[in-house]
Amino acid sequence: MDDHHLPSSPTSRDAQPGWQDVRHGWGVSRRRWLQGAGGLALAGVAVPGMAQFRVEVTGVGVPQIPFAVAPWRVVPGVPQDVAAIVAADLVRSGQLRQLPGGSAVLDEMSRPDLAPWRAQGADALITGSVNRLADGRFDVRFRLWDAVRGIDLGGQSYPVSVADLRLAAHRIADYVYEKLTGERGVFATRIAYVSKNGDRYQLWVADADGENAQPALTSREPIISPAWSPNGAQLAYVSFESLKPVIYAHDIATGRRRLLASFRGSNSAPAWSPDGKRLYATLTLAGSSQIYALDLDGGAPQRITQTGGIDTEPAFAPDGKAVYFVSDRGGSPQIYRMRPDGGEVTRVTFDGSYNISPAVSPDGRHLAFVSRIGDGFRLRLMDLGTGAVTSLTDTTADESPSFAPNGRLIVYATRVQGRESLMTTTLDGRIKTRLSAAGSVREPDWGPFLS
Repeated sequence: MDDHHLPSSPTSRDAQPGWQDVRHGWGVSRRRWLQGAGGLALAGVAVPGMAQFRVEVTGVGVPQIPFAVAPWRVVPGVPQDVAAIVAADLVRSGQLRQLPGGSAVLDEMSRPDLAPWRAQGADALITGSVNRLADGRFDVRFRLWDAVRGIDLGGQSYPVSVADLRLAAHRIADYVYEKLTGERGVFATRIAYVSKNGDRYQLWVADADGENAQPALTSREPIISPAWSPNGAQLAYVSFESLKPVIYAHDIATGRRRLLASFRGSNSAPAWSPDGKRLYATLTLAGSSQIYALDLDGGAPQRITQTGGIDTEPAFAPDGKAVYFVSDRGGSPQIYRMRPDGGEVTRVTFDGSYNISPAVSPDGRHLAFVSRIGDGFRLRLMDLGTGAVTSLTDTTADESPSFAPNGRLIVYATRVQGRESLMTTTLDGRIKTRLSAAGSVREPDWGPFLS
């Protein structure tokens, strides 16, 4: 999709034992994973027939930037409400609050009187249009106004096919978000997740808002633990199609895949190194579940951890200088940190008897993980500088946290009103959105920024 900057002012018109449980019963989940005899990083999943999501936002009292989206000038026959997608993206961030957009149509060429918008409390106004081009594509344009200072904050145009209308909306939201907050938006990024429908398991790649989901893989055997490569071109995942857990890397653009790990025993919990050259995974080559390094160019796996217990769920720190993982070496599942070569192992979590699923924020400041609290499993966040831990949820079946690439949001799976769902939360836990489908979904992983 091409994009073009609009002129600064409008002058003219011109985005294991345990694995058997997973294979035969979708009900075994990651949060139960170390509870049993100890197997593998697994997870159940269940599914949507149609992966269309509805976003629901909860949370109040957070300081937010108020903005409005005026009605856009849109030609008949545009199948997506681009302006509404932009607004929903911005609200989902938790940092912006939408005000009524009035009734007057304002496109990117309009010179709005900003005084009334300012009077109703709007700090920013978004105007725009969608027109049909001679070649059948659509031209999506917008302009952002600073209603407080009364200045034009610029705009862009996106000549796109009908399939890219949502991507254009996400890129507009990214532009607006960065102009208003000073931070890069993540609306044009993607998430991956797994679903199950009947006896069919599917690996999906969707927009960051959960919409526009496309199946990357369909199998009659479980698919678990999807993990984006650092450049967003591949997904590693665990498949049971050979009647044991093995790890594949799947090329998103071509659909081609290659087998990365099919060693004796189970092969699970893949995690890419930040440079994309190696994959850490949990293997049972020596009997118990231990973490190994796999060279993507081939060769024998290198054992990293050396215990007789369960060491699993590796997660690299963004700088590649540390690996967080789960181990029961202390008597219960806890999160530890080590050098990538397995040295200098340090216990990280001490609060509670069961902490799993570590995920490190892109800036390396926070660790998201799941704790068993009473009979439930809740998403928690640790400040790695101070060690302070806060609970982000009041649900009881949370699992698989994954940070957005700007580190402002976390996507995770949970159970809401008896149904498996994907949720996002801000780091203070005050704004949450539910990406709900007509079934249950699990195992989300948030992809990197797209160039």
